[in-house]
Amino acid sequence: MANKILIVEDEPKLAQLLVDYLKQSGFETHVIGDGQQALDWIKQHHQEVDFIILDLMLPNLDGMEICKAVRQFSTLPILMATARVEEIDRLIGLELGADDYLCKPYSPREVVARVKAILRRCVLVQQQASAQHQGSQSAAELIAGLVLEEEKYKATLNGKVLELTAVEFQILVILAKEPGRIFSRQQLMDGGYQDHRVVSDRTIDSHIRKLRKRIHEKCPESEIIHSVYGVGYKFELLS
Repeated sequence: MANKILIVEDEPKLAQLLVDYLKQSGFETHVIGDGQQALDWIKQHHQEVDFIILDLMLPNLDGMEICKAVRQFSTLPILMATARVEEIDRLIGLELGADDYLCKPYSPREVVARVKAILRRCVLVQQQASAQHQGSQSAAELIAGLVLEEEKYKATLNGKVLELTAVEFQILVILAKEPGRIFSRQQLMDGGYQDHRVVSDRTIDSHIRKLRKRIHEKCPESEIIHSVYGVGYKFELLS
Protein backbone atom coordinates (compact mmCIF):
# COMPACT_ATOMS: atom_id res chain seq x y z
CA MET A 1 0.00 0.00 0.00
CA ALA A 2 1.41 3.40 -1.01
CA ASN A 3 2.33 5.94 1.66
CA LYS A 4 0.05 8.98 1.64
CA ILE A 5 1.65 12.43 1.81
CA LEU A 6 -0.21 15.57 2.87
CA ILE A 7 1.20 18.67 1.12
CA VAL A 8 0.32 21.90 2.93
CA GLU A 9 1.37 24.57 0.41
CA ASP A 10 -0.41 27.69 -0.82
CA GLU A 11 1.58 28.08 -4.05
CA PRO A 12 -0.43 25.97 -6.57
CA LYS A 13 2.42 25.50 -9.06
CA LEU A 14 4.85 24.34 -6.39
CA ALA A 15 2.24 22.07 -4.82
CA GLN A 16 1.52 20.48 -8.21
CA LEU A 17 5.24 20.01 -8.86
CA LEU A 18 5.58 18.15 -5.56
CA VAL A 19 2.52 16.07 -6.40
CA ASP A 20 4.04 15.05 -9.74
CA TYR A 21 7.42 14.06 -8.27
CA LEU A 22 5.92 12.21 -5.32
CA LYS A 23 3.50 10.29 -7.53
CA GLN A 24 6.40 9.28 -9.77
CA SER A 25 8.01 7.76 -6.67
CA GLY A 26 4.88 5.79 -5.79
CA PHE A 27 3.32 8.05 -3.17
CA GLU A 28 -0.30 9.13 -2.88
CA THR A 29 -0.85 12.84 -2.21
CA HIS A 30 -3.39 15.28 -0.84
CA VAL A 31 -2.97 19.06 -1.11
CA ILE A 32 -4.33 21.82 1.14
CA GLY A 33 -3.41 25.49 0.67
CA ASP A 34 -4.87 27.03 3.84
CA GLY A 35 -3.34 26.68 7.29
CA GLN A 36 -6.52 26.44 9.34
CA GLN A 37 -8.13 24.05 6.87
CA ALA A 38 -4.99 21.91 6.99
CA LEU A 39 -5.06 21.63 10.78
CA ASP A 40 -8.77 20.82 10.78
CA TRP A 41 -8.18 18.12 8.14
CA ILE A 42 -5.23 16.62 10.02
CA LYS A 43 -7.27 16.37 13.22
CA GLN A 44 -9.88 14.31 11.39
CA HIS A 45 -7.65 12.28 9.07
CA HIS A 46 -4.22 11.96 10.75
CA GLN A 47 -4.56 8.18 10.90
CA GLU A 48 -5.05 8.07 7.13
CA VAL A 49 -1.85 9.92 6.22
CA ASP A 50 1.81 8.90 6.64
CA PHE A 51 3.74 12.15 6.20
CA ILE A 52 3.25 15.95 6.12
CA ILE A 53 5.15 18.44 3.97
CA LEU A 54 4.37 21.73 5.70
CA ASP A 55 5.07 25.23 4.42
CA LEU A 56 5.86 27.86 7.03
CA MET A 57 4.02 30.84 5.55
CA LEU A 58 0.35 29.98 5.03
CA PRO A 59 -2.92 31.93 5.04
CA ASN A 60 -4.97 31.93 8.28
CA LEU A 61 -2.55 29.78 10.32
CA ASP A 62 1.22 29.46 9.90
CA GLY A 63 3.22 26.25 9.76
CA MET A 64 4.76 26.71 13.21
CA GLU A 65 1.35 26.80 14.87
CA ILE A 66 0.18 23.81 12.84
CA CYS A 67 3.26 21.79 13.78
CA LYS A 68 2.90 22.58 17.48
CA ALA A 69 -0.80 21.69 17.38
CA VAL A 70 -0.23 18.40 15.54
CA ARG A 71 2.40 17.34 18.06
CA GLN A 72 -0.27 17.45 20.76
CA PHE A 73 -1.99 14.41 19.28
CA SER A 74 0.22 12.80 16.61
CA THR A 75 3.82 11.74 15.89
CA LEU A 76 3.34 11.97 12.11
CA PRO A 77 6.65 12.80 10.37
CA ILE A 78 6.75 16.48 9.35
CA LEU A 79 9.07 18.13 6.83
CA MET A 80 8.83 21.91 7.19
CA ALA A 81 9.73 24.38 4.41
CA THR A 82 10.34 28.12 4.45
CA ALA A 83 11.19 30.75 1.83
CA ARG A 84 13.08 32.84 4.41
CA VAL A 85 16.64 31.70 5.08
CA GLU A 86 16.76 33.50 8.43
CA GLU A 87 13.88 31.34 9.67
CA ILE A 88 15.93 28.12 9.51
CA ASP A 89 17.90 28.89 12.68
CA ARG A 90 14.66 29.77 14.47
CA LEU A 91 13.05 26.53 13.34
CA ILE A 92 15.99 24.42 14.46
CA GLY A 93 16.11 26.19 17.81
CA LEU A 94 12.40 25.92 18.53
CA GLU A 95 10.89 22.80 20.04
CA LEU A 96 8.30 22.42 17.31
CA GLY A 97 8.71 18.71 16.78
CA ALA A 98 9.35 18.83 13.02
CA ASP A 99 11.53 16.00 11.73
CA ASP A 100 13.43 18.04 9.14
CA TYR A 101 13.61 21.48 7.52
CA LEU A 102 14.08 22.75 3.96
CA CYS A 103 14.71 26.23 2.61
CA LYS A 104 13.03 27.41 -0.58
CA PRO A 105 13.78 27.28 -3.43
CA TYR A 106 14.41 23.56 -3.16
CA SER A 107 14.69 20.70 -5.59
CA PRO A 108 11.59 18.48 -5.71
CA ARG A 109 13.99 15.54 -5.97
CA GLU A 110 15.53 16.54 -2.63
CA VAL A 111 12.08 16.69 -1.08
CA VAL A 112 11.33 13.16 -2.29
CA ALA A 113 14.71 11.94 -1.03
CA ARG A 114 14.13 13.43 2.41
CA VAL A 115 10.62 12.02 2.63
CA LYS A 116 11.96 8.55 1.83
CA ALA A 117 14.82 8.89 4.32
CA ILE A 118 12.55 9.99 7.17
CA LEU A 119 10.05 7.22 6.46
CA ARG A 120 12.90 4.66 6.41
CA ARG A 121 14.06 5.98 9.76
CA CYS A 122 10.57 5.57 11.21
CA VAL A 123 10.50 1.95 10.04
CA LEU A 124 13.95 1.32 11.54
CA VAL A 125 12.87 2.78 14.87
CA GLN A 126 9.81 0.51 14.92
CA GLN A 127 11.89 -2.55 14.01
CA GLN A 128 14.51 -1.81 16.64
CA ALA A 129 11.87 -1.26 19.29
CA SER A 130 10.27 -4.57 18.38
CA ALA A 131 13.60 -6.43 18.46
CA GLN A 132 14.57 -4.90 21.77
CA HIS A 133 11.18 -5.82 23.21
CA GLN A 134 11.69 -9.46 22.22
CA GLY A 135 15.28 -9.96 23.23
CA SER A 136 16.72 -7.26 25.45
CA GLN A 137 16.58 -6.19 29.07
CA SER A 138 13.51 -4.01 29.59
CA ALA A 139 15.30 -1.24 31.47
CA ALA A 140 18.83 -0.34 32.50
CA GLU A 141 19.87 2.06 35.23
CA LEU A 142 23.13 3.53 33.97
CA ILE A 143 24.24 6.31 36.29
CA ALA A 144 22.92 9.02 38.58
CA GLY A 145 19.36 7.71 38.68
CA LEU A 146 19.00 7.60 34.89
CA VAL A 147 16.87 4.71 33.62
CA LEU A 148 16.57 4.04 29.89
CA GLU A 149 13.89 1.74 28.44
CA GLU A 150 15.06 1.42 24.85
CA GLU A 151 12.12 -0.62 23.59
CA LYS A 152 9.79 2.15 24.74
CA TYR A 153 12.08 5.11 23.95
CA LYS A 154 11.51 6.14 27.57
CA ALA A 155 14.02 7.93 29.78
CA THR A 156 13.55 8.51 33.52
CA LEU A 157 15.86 10.62 35.66
CA ASN A 158 15.50 10.48 39.45
CA GLY A 159 12.02 9.08 38.98
CA LYS A 160 10.90 11.83 36.57
CA VAL A 161 10.06 11.04 32.94
CA LEU A 162 11.99 13.05 30.34
CA GLU A 163 9.89 13.95 27.30
CA LEU A 164 12.37 13.30 24.47
CA THR A 165 12.18 12.99 20.71
CA ALA A 166 13.55 9.81 19.11
CA VAL A 167 16.80 11.53 18.10
CA GLU A 168 17.28 13.09 21.55
CA PHE A 169 16.71 9.70 23.16
CA GLN A 170 19.27 8.03 20.86
CA ILE A 171 21.87 10.69 21.64
CA LEU A 172 21.27 10.26 25.38
CA VAL A 173 21.66 6.48 25.07
CA ILE A 174 24.95 6.85 23.20
CA LEU A 175 26.38 9.23 25.79
CA ALA A 176 25.05 7.48 28.88
CA LYS A 177 26.26 3.99 27.98
CA GLU A 178 29.88 5.17 28.15
CA PRO A 179 30.13 7.78 30.93
CA GLY A 180 33.18 9.98 30.63
CA ARG A 181 33.86 9.16 26.99
CA ILE A 182 33.94 12.16 24.67
CA PHE A 183 31.83 11.71 21.53
CA SER A 184 32.39 13.88 18.47
CA ARG A 185 29.45 15.48 16.71
CA GLN A 186 29.95 13.09 13.80
CA GLN A 187 29.66 10.08 16.10
CA LEU A 188 26.44 11.48 17.58
CA MET A 189 25.11 12.15 14.06
CA ASP A 190 25.83 8.56 13.03
CA GLY A 191 24.13 7.15 16.11
CA GLY A 192 21.26 9.60 16.38
CA TYR A 193 20.30 9.50 12.69
CA GLN A 194 20.37 5.82 11.86
CA ASP A 195 19.27 6.40 8.27
CA HIS A 196 22.66 8.13 7.77
CA ARG A 197 21.15 11.26 6.27
CA VAL A 198 23.31 14.35 6.17
CA VAL A 199 22.83 16.77 9.04
CA SER A 200 24.98 19.67 10.19
CA ASP A 201 26.99 20.22 13.37
CA ARG A 202 24.46 22.92 14.28
CA THR A 203 21.66 20.36 14.23
CA ILE A 204 23.48 18.16 16.77
CA ASP A 205 24.22 21.22 18.93
CA SER A 206 20.52 22.08 18.79
CA HIS A 207 19.54 18.58 19.92
CA ILE A 208 22.02 18.80 22.81
CA ARG A 209 20.58 22.17 23.88
CA LYS A 210 17.06 20.75 23.86
CA LEU A 211 18.19 17.63 25.73
CA ARG A 212 19.86 19.72 28.43
CA LYS A 213 16.78 21.93 28.70
CA ARG A 214 14.46 18.95 29.16
CA ILE A 215 16.77 17.51 31.84
CA HIS A 216 17.01 20.86 33.63
CA GLU A 217 13.23 21.34 33.58
CA LYS A 218 12.63 18.02 35.36
CA CYS A 219 15.83 17.78 37.42
CA PRO A 220 17.54 21.19 37.74
CA GLU A 221 20.07 19.71 40.15
CA SER A 222 21.31 17.18 37.57
CA GLU A 223 23.94 18.39 35.12
CA ILE A 224 25.00 15.29 33.24
CA ILE A 225 25.81 16.33 29.65
CA HIS A 226 28.96 18.40 29.23
CA SER A 227 30.65 20.16 26.32
CA VAL A 228 34.32 19.55 25.59
CA TYR A 229 35.46 22.58 23.63
CA GLY A 230 36.53 21.77 20.08
CA VAL A 231 35.89 18.05 20.52
CA GLY A 232 32.28 17.15 21.34
CA TYR A 233 30.18 16.04 24.30
CA LYS A 234 30.31 13.60 27.20
CA PHE A 235 27.99 12.19 29.85
CA GLU A 236 29.26 12.62 33.38
CA LEU A 237 27.90 13.41 36.86
CA LEU A 238 30.10 16.10 38.37
CA SER A 239 30.02 16.60 42.11
